[in-house]
This record gives sequence, structure tokens and C-alpha cells, in this order.
Amino acid sequence: MTPILAGTTIAAVMQRAPVEQLEARMLIGHVTQLTRVQLITQAERAFSDAEATQLNTLFQRRVAGEPMAYLLGEREFFGLTFKVDPAVLIPRPDTELLVELALQHLPQDGRVLDMGTGSGAIAIAIAHTRRDAQVTALDVSESALLVAQSNAQNNQVEVEFLRSDWFTALAEQVAEQQFDLIVSNPPYIVADDRHLSEGDLRFEPIDALTDHADGLSALRIISKQAADYLSDDGWLLMEHGYDQAEAVRDLLKQDGYTEVQSWRDLANIERVSGGKKSRA
Repeated sequence: MTPILAGTTIAAVMQRAPVEQLEARMLIGHVTQLTRVQLITQAERAFSDAEATQLNTLFQRRVAGEPMAYLLGEREFFGLTFKVDPAVLIPRPDTELLVELALQHLPQDGRVLDMGTGSGAIAIAIAHTRRDAQVTALDVSESALLVAQSNAQNNQVEVEFLRSDWFTALAEQVAEQQFDLIVSNPPYIVADDRHLSEGDLRFEPIDALTDHADGLSALRIISKQAADYLSDDGWLLMEHGYDQAEAVRDLLKQDGYTEVQSWRDLANIERVSGGKKSRA
């Protein structure tokens, strides 16, 4: 890749960028803080030394395959902007289904628990849409929680964040910690899945992608323990892999949930499964 030199114009860089044109425009806009329209109207604007250095680095990282979301430091999800870095998974459109279902199943003034919150995307999207809700989010990663807390502040919502290995932080207060809804997008990729070594997944936190086993370990834990923290008629909703719906429905049925079902995403894939806690 030929280095970009200070004094080179935006138009010249666009002509010979080593990445796709849309990505080049996004990266140049990120470096220069210019809008898409400004990049056109100021096409003859020259890069400074600092801008040229930064853009060279970004182009090199993108050519190496690093996700655009990490390069730009943010990703849009459910109409909101989230900061992301390699400590958290990149929010994906597929997961918006989980948020939509959560909003449908959440009663007025309800309490929600988000397990393995990562960037906080699910919890924050719910809290932003339903200002009446009380939202708690857990994650075992301190780095992820720092990102999530920043995102909650930037999106002006109140979410209680706790560091916890699944339900551990709540275990001593089971009676006081009752939720109307528990949601989770846990690690569910099988340990030897080839996708872990392809595309964006190569750069995302491995422990947030896979359980290093059959892909169902975290789903089993959540399904088995969630009922202790759900109020009567409360719902558990979990995102899972494209081929795991039947197995997850079986888990939910074995653990005593009722009205067990799966919902399909925009690609017509069964992406979320859930069930209701029966009354005692």
C-alpha cells in the first residue's frame, strides 16, 4: 500500500484508496470530522501530517481485516449510537429481534435483567425505549462494563451495571432480585466453528463468542437458573445460533418453562427462543 502523504487531497486519496469506496469515505470522514456532503464539497482539501498518519494506520488495519466498527469506534444499533472497542462484541442487526421481543413482553414499570451485556446495547436500547422500566445488566468483564457504562451515559439512560459471572452477584439476594424479564445474547458458537477464524469474528473477544464447548453451556446455565430470579409469569428470552433453536426449546421445556417458542429474524432464521415461568 502506497503511503498517503501530507498535502494529498481527499479526491486523490479516494481515487487510490486500498479499501472499498464506502469504507474509504467513512474512514476519511472519521479522520477529518467532515460529513459525507463536506467530503464532496471539500474534495480538494489537503490532509495534514497528523491526518495522513492516522489515515495510513486505519487503512492498514482495515486491509488486515479489522472490523470497521472498531476502526470508527462506534456502531449503530436500534437507532442509537454505541461506542465499541475490542473488549466488546460489535452489536448486530440480528440482535434487534431480541430487543423487539423484550419490549413486547415487558410489563409497565417492569424490571429487566440483561445477562452478559457487553457494550450494553440490549439493556440500553430497552431502557431508552421504555423509560418506565428498571434495567439491570451483568457482565463478567470489567472492560466491557466500562464501555457499557459510557454508552448508557452517552445515550442518556439509567441502567444498573454489575460485574457478575452470570447470576453470581445476585445469588445472595434472590428474594430481592426478582425480574419480569430476563434477556441474554450469550456465547453460543461451537468451539471448533470455522467462522471464529474468519471475518470480523477474528478480532472480537473470543470469550463473548464461544463457550469453548458445544455452544450450549451458557444457555444451559441461564435457562436452569433464571427461574429463581423471575417473577411469576416472567419471561426468559435468549438469542442463539442459527441451528440451536430446537435444542434451546428442549432446555427451556426441561427446566419447566411454559409457552416455549422461537422467533425468526429478518433472514427467516430462528434466532431467539424463550419461555414463561409458570406460577408457583
